[in-house]
Parts: sequence; C-alpha cells; structure tokens
Amino acid sequence: MESKIVKKEGYKVEMEIALTKEEFDGYITKAYNKDKNKYTIQGFRKGKAPQYLIERIYGKGIFYDTAVDMALNAEYPKAIDNLKLDVVDYPHVDLKDMDEENGITFSINVDVKPDVELGKYKGVEIKKAEVEVSDKDVEDALNREADKNSRMIGIEDRPVQDGDTVIIDYEGFVDNVAFEGGTAEKQQLVIGSKTFIPGFEEQIIGHNINDEFDVNVKFPDEYHAEELKGKQAVFKVVLHEIKVKELPVIDDEFIKDISEYDTVEQYKEETKKKMLEERQKRAEDSMRSAALATACKNAKVDIPNAMIERATDNIIDNMRMEMQYSGYTLEQYLEYTGMKMEDIRSQYKEQAGMMVVRDLVVEAIKNVENIQVTDEEIEELLNKDAETYKMEPDRIKQAIGDYKQYYTDKIASDKVVDLIYSSAKKVKEVKEDKKDKEVKEKKSVDKKKKQDEEPEKKAAPKKTAEDKSEK
Repeated sequence: MESKIVKKEGYKVEMEIALTKEEFDGYITKAYNKDKNKYTIQGFRKGKAPQYLIERIYGKGIFYDTAVDMALNAEYPKAIDNLKLDVVDYPHVDLKDMDEENGITFSINVDVKPDVELGKYKGVEIKKAEVEVSDKDVEDALNREADKNSRMIGIEDRPVQDGDTVIIDYEGFVDNVAFEGGTAEKQQLVIGSKTFIPGFEEQIIGHNINDEFDVNVKFPDEYHAEELKGKQAVFKVVLHEIKVKELPVIDDEFIKDISEYDTVEQYKEETKKKMLEERQKRAEDSMRSAALATACKNAKVDIPNAMIERATDNIIDNMRMEMQYSGYTLEQYLEYTGMKMEDIRSQYKEQAGMMVVRDLVVEAIKNVENIQVTDEEIEELLNKDAETYKMEPDRIKQAIGDYKQYYTDKIASDKVVDLIYSSAKKVKEVKEDKKDKEVKEKKSVDKKKKQDEEPEKKAAPKKTAEDKSEK
C-alpha cells in the first residue's frame, strides 16, 4: 500500500491510497470468504463453491464492492498513521482508479486538526481584580445563618400580611371549568415571593384563617401552558394557616450552637477571613480565564465545522446528564420550553467554537514550550480526586478508561494556563469618579451639538457688498 498527500489547504487535505493488483486480489479473496455463503451453485453445498466458479457465473466483479469496503477500512487507518494526520471528520472517498493490471487507487478528502498561529501569550495584559470584604458582607452572612436557623410560628389573631407564609387549598377554573394542574391541597405559599400567577398572592392579603374566597387572575400571554395563555381564571381558595418566620437572637450562645466558635466577634472574624479567601480564589480564577482568553484572541486558527459540532455534542451531553440528576430529561425540557434540538445547538455553537479554540491554543503552547507531565504528577492528581470524590483510585481509573491520557491532558492544560497567567501584566482598573464621568458626558453632548450646528452655519449665505449698500 502506498499513501501520499496530494494537496493540503488549511485543515482540508486531499490524499491518495494506492493498492497493487496483488494487494487488492488479497481483499477480493477475503470478500469471497466473507460472502460465499450467499451464493448457491448446483453441485456444491452452500458456501463450498470455489471463488473462480462464482465469479464465472455471477461476473468477475461480484466481490468488488465488499473487497473495496474491506480494503478501505483496513488501509485508511494505516495511511492516516503513516502520513501523521490528525483527522477530525469522516472522510469523503472516491474510487479513482481500479483495473486488473494496476490495482486500485482511492482519492480521499478529509478535514484534519488545524494549525495554530500563536500570537502573544506571554506578558498579556489583564485587569487586576480588586477583592474586599466589607462589614456589611459579614453581617449579611450572619443574617443568612440566622435565617437558616429560624422557625415558623403560627399566627391566629390577625389577617394575612405581606411576607407571611400561608397554607391554602385552591382549585382553578376557566369559563367555570376546572383545568388540569390548577388544584392543590395544603399548599405552602410565601406572600410576596411572586411564585404564583401575577395578582394571586396580593388577593390573599387581608384574609383570616378558615376564610373561603375567590381569587381572580389573568394568565400571562407568555404562559407555558398553551391552553391557558391570556385566559381569565377564578381560583376558589381556602385559607388554613398563617405563619411567620421567627429569627433567633444573634448572640454568643447562638454562635456556639451553629459553629465551632465561642463569640459573635470570633465568628465574624473567621467568616471575613474565609470570605476573603473564597473571593480571592474566584478573582484569581477569573484572571486566569481572562489571560487564557487573551492568548486565544491573539492566536489565528481556522476551525473545521466538524470540531465545533463535536464540541456542541459534548455540551449537550453534559446538559442531558445534569438534567437527569435533577430528575427530568432533555426531551421534557425541549417540550416545556417549546424549543427544538436545532435551537439548542445554535444557542451553544459560539461557546463550542470558543472551547475548540481554547483547546487548540493550549495544545500549541504546550508543544512550543515542551511542557511535560510526569507519572508522579498523574498519581498525585488521581489520589487527590479519589479523596475529593470519596472513591478508590482503581474505580476512578475504571470509570475514566484511558486515565493516563486524561490526567496528562488536564495537568498539561493547567501548566499552560499557569505559564500564561504568571507572566501576565495585572493592570489596576481605574474607576472613573462619578463627577468626572458626568463632566465627560456633558462635554461629549456639547461637542456633538456643536458639530450638528456647524453645517447650518456653513450653509448660511454671506452678505455681499451689494447687500450692504442696500442697507
């Protein structure tokens, strides 16, 4: 077998695979052995007729189609390997030549992983993220903790107010007919949460326990249920309970109950420290992403559509898995939103393209910088993941498959981002003073106004000497 590249333009490659007569004859024999049971020849048991006899009766080329498929399936991977092509799409194959004397030649067009022309990736400029934690942030965190430890108490001596939690039964009617999904018993509802149809919650305010009353609403024009869009509805409501949230007193005893600390001050101090660490990490992650994005923007690469489609497939597969964990399917989501799979693919196409560019740029930098990954680094990250996910390392290996390649790619990618980020210039963002901003905006408006007026002045006729004399 002889293989060669005929033409390469960007990521598009035209190649040829040529087999000699003897090589192709070997595939014809294999095709005969594969298909001989299909033919019945008088005087021979099924599958026992010799090759020459089947060819004489059915025609010389009877095994050619199968032989061509077998030859292509066997020789194409070898050719790709010999020519060191990183193929990213299915090949388009033409049978260029086939004769008894010269054998067979395939002409194949295929897309390969594109070359990347790297731009500046060291010393790129990114905005420095400023991180701070205010006293209000800490107070808000403490109040959230108190809210988590609150309890609900029943109210019986007053009507419903905004912010109360109520327990109700309701049944909904459109044109005096109960509709599907419009009935519930002992339903909990926070007044003011805006979780029900607009206007529903407000009409419960002022009612007392055991009241039975009607709530009149109109379904939104964009409501998810087609048969209810824009319809007037009446809900018959029974009010069973009124509850309010009772917050605990935030003191040292409360802090001892919810944490390892003894005082409110200790808790605030440690909370501030943890919040600062978390925000610093998020800020660094954001700056690392910004540095990598800048390196990608500086690079030049023409991406095959097949790579974008594959990346889109990966995004949708991840969506599908996340939805399954939440208890519903992607098909249910599409039905609920009225979207089609084509809409989802279109929505994520840009993101998929960015992912492909990122991976290609990272790989190119890894090769240029000769970034290596050791077995020790792989084992270290494997054990770290095992500890994080509470799994045995062997189980993770089994779940991943080619775990060495997986961790090699992951570690190498992190090293590339480390390299880009560590050399990046972190520029402090200058926040414009409000007064300065207003002055600039006013100047801009005045300038535009002046420019708009100038043509009118130029168009005004000049007074001639004759005009002046007449005066």
